[in-house]
Amino acid sequence: MPSKTVTVGSAVGLHARPAAEIAAAVTEAGVPVTLAVAGGEPVDAGSALLIMTLGASQGTEVTVESDDAAALEKIAALVEADLDA
Repeated sequence: MPSKTVTVGSAVGLHARPAAEIAAAVTEAGVPVTLAVAGGEPVDAGSALLIMTLGASQGTEVTVESDDAAALEKIAALVEADLDA
């Protein structure tokens, strides 16, 4: 599955608000997308709760995976963005 590694941009990491925005975008895309941190198991990016279990703080590298190139790029951009700004 194609993947892209990006750095978490939100000042407080992937907590409730950024996780909810990412999950909503995945749901809207309608295709499977996973997120993973180094050494961790991939989680369904369509679930805000599962995204929060990653414990990804600002600056953490997260690998985004999806067979859909557009969804991959969109979710990777959201992970990199400061969604708390």
